[in-house]
Amino acid sequence: MATRDDPPVPAQSAAPEELLTAAEAAHLAARSAPGESADMAGGAADAPAVAGVAGAAAAAGRAGRPGRASRGDRPRRAPLPLAAAVATGWAALLSFTPVALFVTLLIFVELGPTGLLDPLRVAAAGWLLGHGVALQTPEGPIGVAPLAIGALAAWRVARAGVHVTRAMGARHRRSFWHALLAAVVVAVGYGGLGALAGFVVGEQDWGVSVVVAGVTLAGFGLLAAGCGSLHATGVWRMWLARLPAAVPAGARAAVVAVAVVFASGAVLAGAAIAVDWREAGDMLAVYQTGVAGQAGLTLMCLAFAPNLMVWATAYLLGPGFAIGSDTVVRSSEVTAAQPLPPLPVFAGVPDGPLPTLGAVLLVVPVIAGALAGRGLARRLRAAALIRRIRAGWGQLLTAVVVAGAVAGLLIGAAAYLSGGPLLSGALTTLGPDPLPVAGFAAASVTVGGLIGAGASTALSRRRRA
Repeated sequence: MATRDDPPVPAQSAAPEELLTAAEAAHLAARSAPGESADMAGGAADAPAVAGVAGAAAAAGRAGRPGRASRGDRPRRAPLPLAAAVATGWAALLSFTPVALFVTLLIFVELGPTGLLDPLRVAAAGWLLGHGVALQTPEGPIGVAPLAIGALAAWRVARAGVHVTRAMGARHRRSFWHALLAAVVVAVGYGGLGALAGFVVGEQDWGVSVVVAGVTLAGFGLLAAGCGSLHATGVWRMWLARLPAAVPAGARAAVVAVAVVFASGAVLAGAAIAVDWREAGDMLAVYQTGVAGQAGLTLMCLAFAPNLMVWATAYLLGPGFAIGSDTVVRSSEVTAAQPLPPLPVFAGVPDGPLPTLGAVLLVVPVIAGALAGRGLARRLRAAALIRRIRAGWGQLLTAVVVAGAVAGLLIGAAAYLSGGPLLSGALTTLGPDPLPVAGFAAASVTVGGLIGAGASTALSRRRRA
C-alpha cells in the first residue's frame, strides 16, 4: 500500500525520462532517511582495534529485568590518547612500509649489506617527500612529491580520523567539536612521527629539517584526519543539508567531471609512453643495474605516475606544463631548451605541437563537463520531484557554476601538488602552473556543464509537453 512518504508514482504512459527521474527521486528519498551515514571506503577489515571492546548493552527486558543495562554490559572504549596513538601509528606504518621494503631490497640486492641505518634513512626521506617535505641536497632541493605515496598516506590518515571518532563514541553525533578533537589528536601524533622521521634522515650531506618535517606532517594529518572525522560524525552531511540543493548537486557533478578529466589524462600519458616504448626501454637500459635495480626504477616511475596524469591533464586543458626553466609543453607549442631527465616516464613527452587531427583531444574536458551536467540536471529534477516543486533554470545555472568552480579548485590543487624543483639549474621548475590550469578547468567544466544540463533539461521538458 502506498504511504504519504512515497514519491509520486508516474503514470503508465509517462516517458522513459520521467520514469527514470521518478526512480532517482525515490532513491534520493531513501538515502535521506534519518540515521543513514555510510562509512568511508576502507571498511572494517583494514582497521586496528582502536575502539576497544564495544559490546552492545543487554536488552532491558530480555529476562524480565527492568530498565537499565548493568555496569558490566555497558560499552567500553579505549582511552582517546591510546586510540589516537594506535590509529595514527597504523596509518603511518601502512604508508611507510612499501617505501621501506622497496628501498631495503634495492640497496641490499644492488649494493650488498650496508647496515640498517642507510636504507632506513633513504626510506624515511622518500616517505617524507611523499608528504611534501622537500629534500635538501648539495646540488639543490628535491621537491617533486610522488603523489602515489601521498595519496596512500592521505587515505590511511583519513581512516585514522574515522577510527578515533568511533573510539570517542562520536559517530553520527553531528558534533563539529568532536570531529575537530579527533583531527587534532591525530595531527599531533602524525606530526610527532614526522619529526621522528626527520630526525632519522638528519642533515648530513643531504637531509630535511626536523621542524619542517614535524609541522608539515601535522598539517597533513589535520586535513586528512579532519575529512575522515567530519564524515564519521555526520557533520559533512549536516552542512550539505543546510545548503541550497544546487550547491551539493554542483559539487557532486564537479567530482564526476574531475574524475573523467583525470582518467583522460592518465590514458593520454600511458598511450604516449606506450607509443615510444623503445625510447623508454633505452632510458631504462642506461642505468647499469640488475633486475632489482630496473624493478626499482620502474616502481619509482609508478610512484610518480599520478604526477604524470596531472601533467597530461594540464596538457589536455591547454596551459600545459614545464620540464625546466623557460620551457613549456602544450598542444600548440613545445619548447625544451635542455635534455630531459633520463627517466622512462619522460619518453612520452611530445617533440612538437599537436597535429590538427589530434586537436580533438582538447574537447575532452568539455565533454567531461557535459556528462557531469547531464547527471546534474537529472539530480536536480529528482530533488524537485521530492519537494513537489519545479526545477528552474536559475537553480540549474547556479549548480553548473558551482560545479565549474569546484572542478577548477580540485584540478588546480592537484597541479600545485604535482610539481616542484628537481635539484638546481635547468630543472628548478617542473610541472604545470596551477592558476592557469585551474582557470581553464573551471571554464571547460562550466561550458560543458551548461551544454549537458541545458540539453538534458530542454529534452525532458519537450517530452513532457
